[in-house]
Amino acid sequence: MIKITLPDGSQRPFEHPVTVAEVAASIGAGLAKAALGGKVDGKLVDASFRIENDASLEIVTEKHPDALDVLRHSTAHLLAQAVQRLFPGTQVTIGPVIDNGFYYDFAYERPFTPEDLPAIEAEMQKIVKEALPVTRSVKSRDEAVAFFKGLGEHYKAEIIESIPATEDLSLYSQGEFTDLCRGPHVPGTDKLRAFKLMKVAGAYWRGDHNNQMLSRIYGTAWLNDKDLKAYLTQLEEAEKRDHRKIARQLELFHIQEEAPGLVFWHPKGWQLWQVVEQYMRGVYRASGYQEVRCPQILDVSLWKKSGHWDNYKENMFFTESEKRTYALKPMNCPGHVQVFNQGLHSYRDLPIRYGEFGACHRNEPSGALHGILRVRGFTQDDGHIFCTPDQVEAEVTAFHRQALKVYQDFGFQDVQIKIALRPDNRLGDDATWDKAEAALRAALSACGVAWEELPGEGAFYGPKIEYHLKDAIGRTWQLGTMQVDFMMPGRLGAEYVDESSTKRQPVMLHRAIVGSMERFIGILIENHSGAFPAWLAPVQAVVMNITDAQADWVEEVRKTLVNQGFRVQADLRNEKIGYKIREHTLQKVPYLLVVGDREKENGMIAVRTRSGEDLGTMPLEGFLDKLRAENGPVA
Repeated sequence: MIKITLPDGSQRPFEHPVTVAEVAASIGAGLAKAALGGKVDGKLVDASFRIENDASLEIVTEKHPDALDVLRHSTAHLLAQAVQRLFPGTQVTIGPVIDNGFYYDFAYERPFTPEDLPAIEAEMQKIVKEALPVTRSVKSRDEAVAFFKGLGEHYKAEIIESIPATEDLSLYSQGEFTDLCRGPHVPGTDKLRAFKLMKVAGAYWRGDHNNQMLSRIYGTAWLNDKDLKAYLTQLEEAEKRDHRKIARQLELFHIQEEAPGLVFWHPKGWQLWQVVEQYMRGVYRASGYQEVRCPQILDVSLWKKSGHWDNYKENMFFTESEKRTYALKPMNCPGHVQVFNQGLHSYRDLPIRYGEFGACHRNEPSGALHGILRVRGFTQDDGHIFCTPDQVEAEVTAFHRQALKVYQDFGFQDVQIKIALRPDNRLGDDATWDKAEAALRAALSACGVAWEELPGEGAFYGPKIEYHLKDAIGRTWQLGTMQVDFMMPGRLGAEYVDESSTKRQPVMLHRAIVGSMERFIGILIENHSGAFPAWLAPVQAVVMNITDAQADWVEEVRKTLVNQGFRVQADLRNEKIGYKIREHTLQKVPYLLVVGDREKENGMIAVRTRSGEDLGTMPLEGFLDKLRAENGPVA
């Protein structure tokens, strides 16, 4: 007798081993039809998976959180089958699930092009209508190698040959198509209904530029046509909001080939940067941080002590001088420890909080660079707290509340919280990691918030809280972090004297709210589509004359507003006023101030918004009051 325990706690007895699909059928025909797979004792499996012993079972339907992964995995195989039908002789290599979709790499006599995609997609739809059953089989490694070599799939055979000979491998078949795959997959191709092929790219076999270039086809797959349409609409909106395009239009920054991954900030872009930085500097002051500044390069001996050499050196830039090797700092933390180490600290001095707008460099792959969202040189609103173990929870709680206020001030209301847990490549023992992870959980519990846990995604020196923000079109961005570190202080000799005059190692908390300033500004550009609220806008208002006769009043208005601390420009060009208004509207300036003879005579200004709203004529002091009211939050 086998007992299957369902999510509601109920149990179903079966006299013999039973498949997931059979359990679903025993519950109801509707569930059997909807079943995409199952979760047996927490492991995701096919609907055909045979349960041999007592087990807990979740039936995976479209409502299950794992459903999309199963659908996307299966749609990748659907793509590969369609390609091989249309282009005989194509070899398939790898086809993983990625964010919002999947891709597959192919070897063919010519590269695939965007013009190939409609025919491939049509063939995929045809295979869906064929409702081919998807079946799983198991072969030994050597049997699988021989099988794929017999099909002419030499890339697949090469992958399999690198697997230990003792390991059995699963193969999935649908119609004439078979591929090596861990699974799970949907029961039949008719379950795959909402997908679209997105683009073609080149990819080297196994990521090595010395190997053959393959064709990579990207696709997206969703549970239904409504979700697919919503995603495609989001992509269209994201294209309009692309921070690189808006930066060119608004003259904010540029990047050029001679400095890949590094940013040339233009005056208006740097003004936007300064607004963000000065606000964050206020956050430092309000939260009790002392601002510091540390060197850009440090001898590699320090990076070896900190653990970065063993765990991070492939992402670091190096230079030499007088037979010594130095590294550009990828992180600010070792420098802050050096500041802490100058002098002896009592427990009464703690917590000590350091903040730095620290410039860092990381050797990101050129293919990963993306505008200012992914760069090689960046500045962090970085901070480190040196505290006693008993102070960790209070410090993390205070940081959490401060971070949420900052996000709200910048217009982000929807914030998801996650804890990234110990990675495989890490410093320290499990007991230390248990303590660090427990501290983060306790702090978030004290704040009364829910969170998601991300196994394996912590930093090599400690777990971290991550803050994920949803923008105006529903995309999620990971920004701030709070990391508990019991490792680095000891490795770098940080100490304080406790109540019994014994030297102890402090706990080091690594924190950032906006994270990379470059990335955060890129997110702000896309979130607001370049139309920043007045307190953030690089230029808050432009004063324009109708004729030369008003030039002196325009200049007086500009000077008055600038002297009050506002970012205002004058446009005295010999152009029609309609032309000026259109141009500054396209520049997304919040307020357009028009001055004619009547306004000059009465000491007034006519105020328009970039959206075209006419706010009427008002005295300069009245407009000043309006700007003051909109001049941003206080940290």
